[in-house]
Amino acid sequence: MAKSQATFMKKQLEKNRAKKKEDKEHRKQERQQNSTGGKLEDMMAYVNENGELSSTPPELKQPTKQNERKIL
Repeated sequence: MAKSQATFMKKQLEKNRAKKKEDKEHRKQERQQNSTGGKLEDMMAYVNENGELSSTPPELKQPTKQNERKIL
């Protein structure tokens, strides 16, 4: 007796799944090798006193002492 079509289709589907998985893994490895790297410093954005975004950190200023009043 000949093998059934269902068995043949199961084998074909399994081959297709394995090939897709292998291709996906290959693409993943290529992306990792070609990546420029996402360093944290490159992704940081700072907001200046005017509310605008900039890539440089703001200058540290000394806090000014205001007239301190004690509340009674």
